[in-house]
Amino acid sequence: MSIAFTPLTFQRGPAMKNRFMLAPMTNQQSAEDGVLSEDELYWLRVRAEGGYAHIVTCASHVQENGKGFPGELGIFSDRHIPGLTRLAGALGRQDCRSSVQLYHGGLRAIVPGRFSPSGDDAKGVATMTEPQIHETITCFIRAAERAQKSGFDGVQLHAAHGYLISQFLSPEFNRRTDRWGGSVENRSRFLFDIITGIRNRCRPDFQLGVRISPERFGQRLNDVIEVSERLLDGSQIDYLDLSLWDVFKEPEDTRYRGRTLMSYFAELPRRNIRVGFAGKIIKPEDVQHCLDNGADYVVLGKVAVLYKDYPKRMRADPTFAPRWLPVEADYLRAQGLSNTFVTYLSTWTNFVLDQAPPSGAARFDIGEYLQKGTSGH
Repeated sequence: MSIAFTPLTFQRGPAMKNRFMLAPMTNQQSAEDGVLSEDELYWLRVRAEGGYAHIVTCASHVQENGKGFPGELGIFSDRHIPGLTRLAGALGRQDCRSSVQLYHGGLRAIVPGRFSPSGDDAKGVATMTEPQIHETITCFIRAAERAQKSGFDGVQLHAAHGYLISQFLSPEFNRRTDRWGGSVENRSRFLFDIITGIRNRCRPDFQLGVRISPERFGQRLNDVIEVSERLLDGSQIDYLDLSLWDVFKEPEDTRYRGRTLMSYFAELPRRNIRVGFAGKIIKPEDVQHCLDNGADYVVLGKVAVLYKDYPKRMRADPTFAPRWLPVEADYLRAQGLSNTFVTYLSTWTNFVLDQAPPSGAARFDIGEYLQKGTSGH
C-alpha cells in the first residue's frame, strides 16, 4: 500500500488518516456577512465523505475590513460560531481533521478602510499604525479562539499569495523602517507574534499550521527559506504548507535554478513538524512523487474541485487517469459545487467549458496572475 494511505501523526492534535489535505479554496458560497452557507457546508462535507483526511476552509477574514472576496466565510465575530460549529461537526463525523484558514486581505481587501504595512495613497490604502498592527494580531488570535470554540482541530495562518501576512513578509510591500520592517526578522515579526499569541490562548493540543508562498507576490526565495527554517526549527507550529503552484517547477530566481523549487523546502530539517506541498498535483503518480521526495502530505486544489472523492478513487485504482480542465458546469455541480461556485469558476480562463462568465465580470487568468504576482485571486 502506498504511503499515501498511511496515517500521519502531529505533535499536537489528532492524526490524519491518510496523506490528503484539501487546499483552502475561495468559492464565494457564503453569506455577505461571513456566515456559513448550506452550499459551503455541503461542498466541504462531501469531500470529507470522499476520503480527504484534513480539510482547510477557504480563507476566512479575521477582521471585517479584511474581506477579500464576495461571499467569503468570516470568523471575525461570535455570530459566525454557530455555522462554524455545524461545519466542524460535519467534518468530524467523517473522521476528517478540520482547520479554519485565518486571513486578512490587507491592501487586497474589497471593503472600505483598507490598510497594509506600507500604504498606497493612489489606491486609497493606509499605512498601518502601531496600534492597528497590535489590534490585527489580536484579531487573528481571537479568531483562533472562535475556531477552537466551534470544535475545529486547528487553524491555518494564510501567509501566502500577497495577503496581509505575506505583505508584511515582502520587502516590496513592506517598506517600513520600524520594528515591523527592514530585516527578515522584523518583517516576519507580525507572523510570529500571531503564532505566539495563538499558542498562549488556545489549548495545548490545538493544531496550528502556516501556508506560505516562496516566490512571486513580492517574496524573495532566500527570505522565505529563512522564515521557513525558523518555523520548522521551533515548536510552535504543527505543519508548514508550501503553495508552489507547480511542484515540478524550478525557482523563478535564476540563482536557484537547476533543481526544483520544492526540493529547497523538502530538505529543510523539520524536527516533528510536518511539511506539505501544493501545485499541479493531479495524477496519482504526482502524489507519489511528492511523498517520495520529502512531502509528509499533499495538498490538492483544482483536482479536488474535479473529484470530490479523489483519495477513495486513488486507493481503489492507483493508475486512474483524472480528467482535466475545462469541464462542463453540470460535471462540477455533480461534484458538490453550487451554482454560485460554478459561476465564480466561469470567470477563470479555461475552467468551465459551457458557461460564460457574468456580464462585466473580471476574468481571471492564472498565468497572468502568477506572472504579475501582485493582484488577482
